[in-house]
Amino acid sequence: MLLPDDSGAAAAWDDFVRHHPEGSFFHLSGWRDMAAAFGHRPHYLTVREGGAPAGVLPLAQIRSPLFGHALVSTAFCVGGGPLALSATAREALMEEAGHLGRKLDADYVELRDSGTPPEGWTPHAGLYAGFAGPIAAREEDNLKQIPRKQRAVVRKGLDGGFTVTDDRNTRNFFPLYARNMRDHGTPALPRRFFDRLLTQFGGQCSILTVHHAGRPVSSVLSYHFAGRVLPYYTGSLPVARPLGANDHMYWALMRRAVARGDHIFDFGRSKVDTGPFHFKRNWGFEPRPIVNLFRLRPGAGLPNINPTNSRYAFFIRAWRQLPLPVANLVSPVLSCSLA
Repeated sequence: MLLPDDSGAAAAWDDFVRHHPEGSFFHLSGWRDMAAAFGHRPHYLTVREGGAPAGVLPLAQIRSPLFGHALVSTAFCVGGGPLALSATAREALMEEAGHLGRKLDADYVELRDSGTPPEGWTPHAGLYAGFAGPIAAREEDNLKQIPRKQRAVVRKGLDGGFTVTDDRNTRNFFPLYARNMRDHGTPALPRRFFDRLLTQFGGQCSILTVHHAGRPVSSVLSYHFAGRVLPYYTGSLPVARPLGANDHMYWALMRRAVARGDHIFDFGRSKVDTGPFHFKRNWGFEPRPIVNLFRLRPGAGLPNINPTNSRYAFFIRAWRQLPLPVANLVSPVLSCSLA
């Protein structure tokens, strides 16, 4: 059945997610409203056994003239997929997702970071790896967890003349994020997306900004859920790297996360064997293979919507050359369809 559009049903959904051992921030019902607010049709599936909730599966229907027609779990997230109390409930959710995909004539159904595939689903692994690990409560113990070379960089940052602020709005964050995205050749999400995130999830979102010589040089928007902190969106000036501001940013986030009761640092996913992949390994985090599951339309191949696809090379090069105001103006038309 579909999740009813009322606050009571959403609260029950979120209660199920919070009590499930594999529940994540990406399973929360607030993403239904986020998807709808940015032009996607949500289909949030639930299954019951013996009258009690037994499973949930958040899905969003995404239509794009450039990237096709898909059902995705979860839109704007790197995770999602079925969350169930039994194998029977999981199979029922995935079968209904496949049926819905056929009914809507979608090119494919994509369940992100969703483990072992049942019959009829195609796994896709090897492109991304996830990184997560514990944060020590004591600062010195936390430093010792970091490999020696990276630890020296972090210690240097402690005397780097940085000021760190906890921001309640996107004023510092968004210009840094938008510039980074343009420099990487990728359309940025609009500022109103991040403003909506802060409204939708409240205290489960935080923004931390590192300042140097009186100006913001790096910033991160993070999610907090079930004792985990997930630095999800970042931005920085080119000068941030030689200053060590990005390293200081992650260190400051770790210490603030401990103060608010988090004990797991979820460094997110990176494409295997890229700069961000090795950066996270340098911090002492070991990669975990990520498996996305696809239910494909008959005769269709796996989608390949990522910057390493040579099909997008010209677009990426051209986007990097755009003046920032132009990139920010055009980005929302494209970025929301990349959910």
